[in-house]
Amino acid sequence: MDVDGYELACGGPTVLAFGGNAVIKPGQRGDIYEQFANTRESLEPFIPLIVAGAPLVITHGNGPQVGDLLLMAEAARGEVPELPLGVLVADSQGQIGYMFQQSLKNRLQREGVARDVVTVLTQVVVDRHDDRLQRFTKPIGPFFEEATARQRMADKGVTLKEDAGRGWRRVVPSPTPRALVEIEIIRDLVSHGVVVIACGGGGIPVYYEEDGCLEGLDAVCDKDLASAVLARDLGAPVFISATSIEQVYLDYNRPAQRPLDVVTAAEAGRYLEEGHFGEGSMRPKVAAIINFLESGGRLGVVTTPALVPAALRGEAGTRFVP
Repeated sequence: MDVDGYELACGGPTVLAFGGNAVIKPGQRGDIYEQFANTRESLEPFIPLIVAGAPLVITHGNGPQVGDLLLMAEAARGEVPELPLGVLVADSQGQIGYMFQQSLKNRLQREGVARDVVTVLTQVVVDRHDDRLQRFTKPIGPFFEEATARQRMADKGVTLKEDAGRGWRRVVPSPTPRALVEIEIIRDLVSHGVVVIACGGGGIPVYYEEDGCLEGLDAVCDKDLASAVLARDLGAPVFISATSIEQVYLDYNRPAQRPLDVVTAAEAGRYLEEGHFGEGSMRPKVAAIINFLESGGRLGVVTTPALVPAALRGEAGTRFVP
């Protein structure tokens, strides 16, 4: 990775958002050993950047993990006190943050680099009257065949929807993230050279009561939209969404499918309005990058973790510019 030629000259921290495949890959059971191995693999392309001391904040999704926790909570109903979805988001944030934190710290130890890595349990402020709290749009948990999904809806009263041609998944409310409660703490840690893992799973959704106290909500914020808020408030010039596909496509999975190389925010907004991107997959990523660029960001990138270095050199992935 060309650290001197790009990252250290960019004037602020890079925000790197890992998708669910960074931790659990398609077809895997998703046991903890697989998750740790995938986490280590996903981090590897960024080791030169981190070793060089470039400021970095890592975020991650939690869709598979929080969905599994919800299944476990429901299976144990009547045996142990049931935990609400908002608390399960906090649980998954700690769980995945631990994997990233330990994996990265161990890797730096082997490089002989004494750089601190810390996970910040992050609360994300939303509007308690957001109409998205009444809509079930955010997919979480495992995939099901249609017949099984319809049976689960009938038996358990939950909502499942088809997810981008990959199967049926449970969907939950996903309010729009507005601000981060812990932003000043994150900013201070970054200024001291700490690699921060924050805003995991989109953060724990909360709202302010009239007396200024915080209260939680049962929802899951989108990881990319929350990461864009984080990047905006940190003044980050670069926002990377590391996902499972090499580029963003128009007419994805259709005969006319075509990749996007360099896209302006205005062009991306037009494609978004034309319905090119799925609600549970690429749409929030593109929307997040548009928000980021319109708030002063300089570069958004969507590609696989392994191709991020090449994408930053303009040789791979989809690059979004103002």
